[in-house]
Amino acid sequence: MKMCGITGWVSFSDDLGTLGNEISAMTNTLDCRGPDGSGTYVDKHVVLGHSRLAIIDLDGGAQPMSAEVTGGRVTLVYSGEVYNFQELRAELALLGHKFVSRSDTEVVLRGYIEWGAKVADRLNGMYGFAIWDSRDSKLLMIRDRAGVKPFYYYPTSDGVVFGSEPKAIFANPRASRKLTVDSFRELFSYIKSPGHAIWDGMLEVEPGTIVTVDVSGIRTARYWSLETTEHQDDLKTTVATVRELLHDIIVRQQVSDVPTCTLLSGGLDSSTITSIAAFHLASAGEKVRSFSVDFVGLTENFVADELRGTPDTPFAHDVVRKWGTEHQDIVLSSAAMTAPSVRHAAIAARDFPSLLGDLDLSLYLFFQELRKHATVTLTGESADELFGGYRQFFDPAARQGTTFPWLSNGHQFFGRGNADLRNQSLLARSFEQSLDLPSYIQDSYSDAVRRIDRLPAESDFEWQMRKINYLHLTRFVRIWLDRKDRISMAHGLEVRVPFSDHRLVEYVYNTPWAMKTFDGKEKSLLRAAASDILPQSVIERTKVPYPSTQDPRYAQALRTQCQELLLNPNHQVFDVVDADLLRVSAKSDDVQIDQASRRELERVLDLAVWFDTHKPTLSFG
Repeated sequence: MKMCGITGWVSFSDDLGTLGNEISAMTNTLDCRGPDGSGTYVDKHVVLGHSRLAIIDLDGGAQPMSAEVTGGRVTLVYSGEVYNFQELRAELALLGHKFVSRSDTEVVLRGYIEWGAKVADRLNGMYGFAIWDSRDSKLLMIRDRAGVKPFYYYPTSDGVVFGSEPKAIFANPRASRKLTVDSFRELFSYIKSPGHAIWDGMLEVEPGTIVTVDVSGIRTARYWSLETTEHQDDLKTTVATVRELLHDIIVRQQVSDVPTCTLLSGGLDSSTITSIAAFHLASAGEKVRSFSVDFVGLTENFVADELRGTPDTPFAHDVVRKWGTEHQDIVLSSAAMTAPSVRHAAIAARDFPSLLGDLDLSLYLFFQELRKHATVTLTGESADELFGGYRQFFDPAARQGTTFPWLSNGHQFFGRGNADLRNQSLLARSFEQSLDLPSYIQDSYSDAVRRIDRLPAESDFEWQMRKINYLHLTRFVRIWLDRKDRISMAHGLEVRVPFSDHRLVEYVYNTPWAMKTFDGKEKSLLRAAASDILPQSVIERTKVPYPSTQDPRYAQALRTQCQELLLNPNHQVFDVVDADLLRVSAKSDDVQIDQASRRELERVLDLAVWFDTHKPTLSFG
């Protein structure tokens, strides 16, 4: 297993055999994803690159990996983890395949040789890989079902350039750094539209799809989608099945030849992962290592607000006491988060700003410190989307609305309804009007719900809840999965996400909402499935989001940095930001600043850093 970076270039018109320098430059942009080694493959019409973070079979499994077959050669560059690779290896061995390494990379390669593109149907894991099959001169790009691992491509006139991250594609002379109105619509809408890559001309390999490139062009085929099926189990069986799946998933995802740990917030999701991991390691006389993030003075001086009713640390420590984990609190300061170098590094890691403000900055610093202690960590992403943990699942406006539920009410996480967005936005008015975000969001919503099937006997209420569940699993969670992967891999840290296992997703998605909230609380199924291993305090705790600093000095630093930005009136950011509005907002002397205003200042700084880093061409015509 290896969590790595991949890149490549296919050109059916040009001879790429002499372009080893180009593929090396593309590969080098992914050094952070794979600090343990790199390799390239060069042929007439294809060049491939790979940077490696070794997790299993540390001395084997070098890439690109090739195998000679009748009629030619098959070459693979692979990033990710296949958690059932041992079973697949045994099956392939019985079919006559010989292995020279212990890596899952070789299993994927041999699986393709045996089953062709249908190998994707057999994989359980998170992955993005590309296969060059010289027998018919074609490239296959395959991405995992949940979209955990990023995978981008840039069609050209005679082929394609691809990479784990946009920065690898931009190292190729065929790619341009262009942003259009549509780029900003996707960026500002807080929707992760399948296939949309922000940068003009660039696409994502959609989750659960295979993109094939040959001399006739580029074709996309779907090998998995989130389908509607009838749930047959009663409540007792459903809880037992969820419990059984979770234990199997977490045991599989603990396999590693390098140090592992868990992220522990004291919430239901991370506490469940940590507790199950600890339960199974205890039988071997081992302990889980767990890590939490906190801010200087936050726990001692915590003030409850609309989103966060309790601090994380006391609940995390309850889990630590119950299981005796080897635990460490990583405590961050506002001064560290406001360092311009941190914002630059976080945005460079992602190649575009997430507009999540201090949530990204603190995560960057958290992972930076965590990487000193471990190479692999398990985290609770996807549980809220899957089991129904967010407040919008219970909000009447979201339940009755005809838009994305997290955007339906101003008190939701992203902070503002449409009216508030217009009133507090610092974007230039003409630019904001050209975005027409309400229409973009509505069109995106209509496209999304068209893909959902309704059961014949499904009530109107269950149908609405199915839509809300589906939208979270296909348009919302991918924001967080992308954030977690890109920021963690900036430090060569692998993050595994047990709640994204497709078996669990398929089962819970099709469980009726009445079962998901059978006790009147959020995430009833998950709570019931883990109740035997959790502290009572965690079982009774209400959902709170990832922590955010409450230090007023953080907001003041934002104002100061915006004032400094205003000293450069010719900065590219003022093509989209209203300098006069920013001047008023940055001059405020209020000690306290509301969340919406703070987010606007953060958005301006993020955009400015993004433009400084990539120097894009803006095309709004």
